[in-house]
Formats: sequence, structure tokens, C-alpha cells
Amino acid sequence: MTPYIFLTLAIISVITALLMVLSRNPVHSVLFLILTFFAIAGQYVLLNAQFLAVVHIIVYAGAIMVLFLFVLMLLNLSKDTEPQKSNLWKISGAIASGSLLLTLVGAMRGSIAVQSPEVSDPGVGLVENLGKVLFTDFVVPFEIAGILFLAAMVGAVLVGKRDLKL
Repeated sequence: MTPYIFLTLAIISVITALLMVLSRNPVHSVLFLILTFFAIAGQYVLLNAQFLAVVHIIVYAGAIMVLFLFVLMLLNLSKDTEPQKSNLWKISGAIASGSLLLTLVGAMRGSIAVQSPEVSDPGVGLVENLGKVLFTDFVVPFEIAGILFLAAMVGAVLVGKRDLKL
């Protein structure tokens, strides 16, 4: 059952990535990219890396893609303001993408066998195990990293203030 779910998620991610590249509307491109990120997060779950899947959704689909949407909405792209590209650019892009496709097909030839990974410990990628290791074996480096982040935030606030007099 797992190989079928993996193949389904792989097909979804490839199709949505292609739709993202081929879409003419930039907002639709961003939405297709978010769907691609969700399909990749599903593949992380299949690999028993739930923490990585959740972080992938929060960081990429949640934060970065929202910023992309805000930038696209603020840019106010229209056909009048964008420069028109000549046919030479289109032909060179088609040649470059065709040679990349040819290289990928040559590299992947004979290596399409799908096998599910052997998991010796079913709790390897769980957040619970990561938290236990983080707060037992690596508690001192974790606290030092927290102090460094606090110092960086204080430094950013001090640099951001305009009328700072020491």
C-alpha cells in the first residue's frame, strides 16, 4: 500500500510543480507551489519523518509562501509594465529545458524501481523522541542556542532604533 501512496504523492507533486511553472497567473503559480509543498510533506510522513513534515508545512507553505503572495500582490504586475521578451529568449529557454530533460531522463534510466525503506525503529522520526534527545543529551547546546537567539533579537531591536544615544 505504501508504494502506491508514494507514487500518488509523487505524481501530484510533479503535476503541481509543472502547473506552477506553466501557469501565467503568478498567484496561481504560488498556490500550485503550496500544493507541491503539501505533497512533499506527505512523502516525509511516509518516510516516518513527521517532525520534518510539520516543519516543512509551517516554514515553507505557511511563512514563505504567504510572503510570496504579499509581494505578488504589492507588485501589481500587468502586461503594460512588463517588458516583452523576443522569440530568441523563448527558443533558448526551450533548448535549455529540453537538454535538462534529456539529461534527467538519461540519469534516471533504469533506476525507477520503487521500494519502501526498511525501518528498524518505527519511532525514529517522531517529535517525542526528538524532544527527549534534545532535552536530555543536548540540553546545554540547546540553551546556549536560545541565549544566542535572545542576544540576536536584542541586537536587532537596538540596531532598528533610530535615536539610540549611548
